Amino acid sequence: MKALLHRHRDLCERAVDPLEIAAGLEALGITDRTAARFRHRDVFSLAEELYARVPRDGASRPHHESVRVPRLGADWILLTLLPGALGAAVLTGLRLTDGQVRLAVALGGLLAVGLVVRAALRRGPLAAEPGTSPWRTGTAARAWTVCLLGYALLGDGLLRVIPAGGPDALPTGAPDDPWTVAFAPVLALTLACAPAAWCAHLLAAGARRRLVGSHGLEDFTSAARPLLLGTFALFLGALTALLALCGAALHEDAHYPQALTLGALLLLARLLTVHHHRHAPALVIGAAAATEAAAPALLLAGRLPGCAFLAAPVRTLVDAWGTASVPALACGTAALTLLVHALRTLTRASAHAPTGVPE
Repeated sequence: MKALLHRHRDLCERAVDPLEIAAGLEALGITDRTAARFRHRDVFSLAEELYARVPRDGASRPHHESVRVPRLGADWILLTLLPGALGAAVLTGLRLTDGQVRLAVALGGLLAVGLVVRAALRRGPLAAEPGTSPWRTGTAARAWTVCLLGYALLGDGLLRVIPAGGPDALPTGAPDDPWTVAFAPVLALTLACAPAAWCAHLLAAGARRRLVGSHGLEDFTSAARPLLLGTFALFLGALTALLALCGAALHEDAHYPQALTLGALLLLARLLTVHHHRHAPALVIGAAAATEAAAPALLLAGRLPGCAFLAAPVRTLVDAWGTASVPALACGTAALTLLVHALRTLTRASAHAPTGVPE
């Protein structure tokens, strides 16, 4: 026991309660079976002894009931509501303007919405801890996310005009434009920042509470798995309602398959990033964006002499299932991959420690 304490002394000294030690030990590969070698029933019991053995200048030992649960804050509630409100304002401006004024409104609106979303991701339940995301990884993930949102806005329309010989010009956003713009799903996704933050808060708070009542790592995993799935389903339900509302308000197709799979992908990627797993989301989002970008690229390449075979897979898919099949397949596969990864990682106690061990 003394050797174990010496090896993990920094972890034990920094911890404010035994639960943080238990989560840290699990992240380092110590299991309930390892704890049994030290005559403890599980890692939680081992962590309690390690916590008790570290001198704390007379500080009283925290009880499990004093475990810190993330608290609601008016600042992040307001920040998560701003992207949807600003997106609605920008869309209204686009409907009331034309020509150069519309272009200026579109560019200014995109910049403003992007800055507000970035601010929302820096505060509250959707914020990753400082220093947990390297600059390159974070920049790549943001760039791929912008590509996915851009495809949600313009991709389906582009796939429709390419077989007809287009595009002849950039999209204008007008209802009679051959290159249609899907405003409803993008507006719904900006509005979904608020339910995404609430779901992230519910996951974090629920996981910390389940740490209190757990009697082993497997016990916590069994309790955390339905919590994660329930939170994920709650977000999808909220996004479905927002899609229906935006589609009805804008008199557009809600694009449920594309928007739901993209929303699921972005939520899972953010949850993994917040809980110290950042490499897998960046890779999977990048793969989904590359797949979507390849579809119009292959159709255009098929116009070259002798290269019609390049466009054949995309044409077959679109003819059979429509243009929605491309983003639904790309984002759906990516979301399913991240969901499987999240069920393995976010159901571990170490993922919910206040200061987790980054990948």
